[in-house]
Amino acid sequence: MSQNSKFKIQNIRFLKIWFITTGLFLLGSCYSFTGSSLSPETKTIQINDFLNNAALVNPSLAQQFSIDIQNRFLQRTTLKGTKNNPDILIEGEIVDYNPSSPTTISSGVNAPGGIIQAAQNKMTITVKVHYENKIEPNKSFDRTYSDEAVFSSDLDINTIEATQVKIVNERIINKIFNDIVANW
Repeated sequence: MSQNSKFKIQNIRFLKIWFITTGLFLLGSCYSFTGSSLSPETKTIQINDFLNNAALVNPSLAQQFSIDIQNRFLQRTTLKGTKNNPDILIEGEIVDYNPSSPTTISSGVNAPGGIIQAAQNKMTITVKVHYENKIEPNKSFDRTYSDEAVFSSDLDINTIEATQVKIVNERIINKIFNDIVANW
């Protein structure tokens, strides 16, 4: 291959890369996503502690949920926390907590009488949320959120509550956050 044809191939590659990079830059500058459907006038938020009114009570669940939801809104929005006349009020209660219910069944190998055991369990948490938006009252709502995590039946209750509660809380808080901030 001649020196001249190598030079042409390199120039063509350079031009392709330059056009693609420039095109992506131009497309990116045409679209802006702030990620928030909250009105620019919305400045303050109050998130009250969530109560645990579930029949079965995990002693740390309500406190952990309250802290996690407060952190989510204060860290991922420009809203400022307040206790006096907030633009947004979020409060609620945990209405159901089931740390372990069987989801899949397995029978033991060589088990006399065919003993049946749970192979996987699931944890379910249900939370009722009251959301009040004083700037845009039509966006206010009362909703129930529920989620679950499936795990091996070999885990003990302490491990379940240390790991699975965190997973389920995160999922529920994501749903609440998206409904309020992203309005999805």
